[in-house]
Amino acid sequence: MDDVLVTGLGALSPLGAGTDAFWRGMHAADTAPLRVPDPLAHMDHPLMYLVPEADVPDGPEEQDGLPLGRGSRFALAAAREAVLDAGLAGPPAPDTGRDRGRGAAQDAGRDTGQDAGRDGVRDAGRDAGPDAPRAGLDPRAGLDPRAGLDPRRVAVALSSGMGDTDLHEGWWTGQAPASGRWAPTFPVASVVGGWFGAQGVNTCISNACAASGYALSVAADLIRSGEADVVIAGGAEAYSRVALGCFNRLGAIDPERCRPFSAERRGTVFGEGAAVLVLESAAHARARGARTVYGRLAGAGWSCDAYHATAPEPSGAQIERAMREALREAGAGGGSGPGGLGFVMPHGTGTELNDVVESRVLGALAPRTPLYSVKALIGHTGGAAGAFAALAAALVLHHKTLPPNVPIGEPDPECAVPLPSGSAPMTGGYGLVNAYAFGGNNISLVFGEAAA
Repeated sequence: MDDVLVTGLGALSPLGAGTDAFWRGMHAADTAPLRVPDPLAHMDHPLMYLVPEADVPDGPEEQDGLPLGRGSRFALAAAREAVLDAGLAGPPAPDTGRDRGRGAAQDAGRDTGQDAGRDGVRDAGRDAGPDAPRAGLDPRAGLDPRAGLDPRRVAVALSSGMGDTDLHEGWWTGQAPASGRWAPTFPVASVVGGWFGAQGVNTCISNACAASGYALSVAADLIRSGEADVVIAGGAEAYSRVALGCFNRLGAIDPERCRPFSAERRGTVFGEGAAVLVLESAAHARARGARTVYGRLAGAGWSCDAYHATAPEPSGAQIERAMREALREAGAGGGSGPGGLGFVMPHGTGTELNDVVESRVLGALAPRTPLYSVKALIGHTGGAAGAFAALAAALVLHHKTLPPNVPIGEPDPECAVPLPSGSAPMTGGYGLVNAYAFGGNNISLVFGEAAA
């Protein structure tokens, strides 16, 4: 079976715009949530890890006449960077005075060179300046027809828990977009697919906080089944007054910050942003001479607790099943070395039972494997959480370094998991990513080092 490779990465997060900013933020390990700038956020703890205002995309406001919300704009920003990073971005589309959204497929006959869309691209070491992802990216660029792409074999699998709910919340409170037109709540996949002219499967997956993990798994299945050569996959999430209000009513928001596995944790704190990975068959990547391979998606395991609408099943039997299946499919074993598990990106959200159950399973399955908590860094990004963890895993595999965890205070003795406080070299060739959700939806993914 052909390997599924990660050939491009894109991120927009509370750490700023771009994967360089994300990697630097992982090493700085110093973040905090902010009060949301929403005068209607009448709730006990209106806190969130927000994308910096300077990095919030100022458009597009519409696509094909339909207004786009914050979530779709986040998804587009991350997807543009990922496609450019993969070397698949073409030159700017002709300025026809229309909103972009028709896709690059209509411009397949352009006689422009592939390098036109690569100016300012970061090299394989990702050591260009912080502005490189944005400086080299024309906002009108689509897929490059010179990259050997058949648009019918380019798919999109993106996820979101709340989609463009901000538009609807605005309508409910008399703050409709200027166009006044209705728009669907979950358009993120179709927006990205339309932008790039991806004529393969375009699907938006929304099974709560496991959604982007499922999206990446679906993307890998599309490639392995022969349905697609390239899939733009990941997740996006933006501030939603409804979502934050509901979790406040549940008493599930920590009044200080997101601190999974801490003895002092009192709930989770949401984050926003988008993480997108370009997944590609190894054969297609070789044929076109892909410049950088960050790793490979080597295994996946799905399961469902079938227990409760919101609470995890206390024994952890089904999350263990998902982890074991993903590790088995990847051929990853215990211990150090190329075939061993080098790190875990846990689901751990900061809620009481969730962290305990996952810790117990990891303690039995991978007792000495170090954890890196993405949520302690940028909060719980909901439908994008699995994608952010996958992006972090790809960066760790690429740089062969596990960054320091954000300090969480006194660890919970019931969560006996190793959370290193300093950077450390990777000791195994694989990384495990977990994402769980309401409804008992569980997924584990295993990423491996790129083949030499």
